[in-house]
Amino acid sequence: MNIDEIAAMIDHTLLKPEATGAEVKKLCQEAREYRFASVCVNPCYVGLAVDCLSGSAVKTCTVSGFPLGATFPEVKAAEAERALTLGAEEIDMVINIGALKAGEHAIVRHDILAVAEVCRPAGALLKVIIEAAYLTEEEKETACRIVVESAADFVKTSTGFAPSGARKEDVQLMRRVVGERMGVKAAGGIRDFATLREMVQAGANRIGTSSGVKICLEAKAWMERGPER
Repeated sequence: MNIDEIAAMIDHTLLKPEATGAEVKKLCQEAREYRFASVCVNPCYVGLAVDCLSGSAVKTCTVSGFPLGATFPEVKAAEAERALTLGAEEIDMVINIGALKAGEHAIVRHDILAVAEVCRPAGALLKVIIEAAYLTEEEKETACRIVVESAADFVKTSTGFAPSGARKEDVQLMRRVVGERMGVKAAGGIRDFATLREMVQAGANRIGTSSGVKICLEAKAWMERGPER
């Protein structure tokens, strides 16, 4: 991977509840400079991010049903639809975790489809967060199969708000279940280039992180060290 390839798989992320407009503007400036895949911001900042990124190839991503996933399907869909009308091009939604754990798979599927039906006509990417930290291995596999059946574009490990974030073992499992037909996004706790490499080697092709600039600087230094690496 070269620097451009690394940057092109990063969703430069700012989802903390206390995020300010000034911080979102800085995030967008960094994304333009490093040419990240997207910025991922809370829904209230979608319009600001779209304006800040105008004229660049960086996409605006936002979240739906975040971070708990425990709201109504129609609310998740409405949240996504509003963001898309403001210019968002990617939606990261959280599944109904409780329904999955209760074996109520039809509810989980309906939840995802409600958002997918909003994203498809807009040509927007849909990434589905399964929040792996709360799931058994069997539940992770089931969640991935439901995501595939629901015609989403990516399955994603975590919100970053659970007790733990991305684990290479989870990424490996997700890639094994979805095969090559779907993207795998690793997010949560990815703060350095070594961890990004580990996730990519495990099968991730998109990375959610608030440390995109630091990762790119570390990657550049790693590459400049040459053969001894």
